[in-house]
Amino acid sequence: PDLFYVCKSSVKLEKSAALKFDEMYNAAKKDGVTLTPFSGYRSYEEQEIKFNKKVDFFISQGSTQYEAKLKASETVMPAASSEHNTGYAIDIVCEEQDFDTTNEFKWLQENAAEYGFILRYPKDKQNITNYNYEPYHWRYVGVNAAKQIKANNITLEEYLGVSQ
Repeated sequence: PDLFYVCKSSVKLEKSAALKFDEMYNAAKKDGVTLTPFSGYRSYEEQEIKFNKKVDFFISQGSTQYEAKLKASETVMPAASSEHNTGYAIDIVCEEQDFDTTNEFKWLQENAAEYGFILRYPKDKQNITNYNYEPYHWRYVGVNAAKQIKANNITLEEYLGVSQ
């Protein structure tokens, strides 16, 4: 992807997503909310290391290699499977432990679609996304798609017609 840094941080996103994130960041700031970018684009190699560390953790807990890979993939996508590899996904954090109880999360829920971002793995849609709830993981899909997804309370899978 054509990568740009967001908000003068060390986090990079694909150019169109980065520009929209910066707009969203500035709008949130005006409302007294700070959207702290934590993790954006990850290379294949970075994602592979992250996934393998999680696999190693489960092996150290007594899982077989196969079991460890299954467990790891519930919270970390294997390399070439992560949206972070595209440059369109960003994890947003704050100092509070439960992100979904913060003003940042509330602001994103209300406003992110205006900037083309969606909550990628909603709590009540795990059976559709086949992935754990991640209130901090936001995906750039473009303004029109984000508004339709929000208005219809659907996931990206449902929007694309690939849900089971």
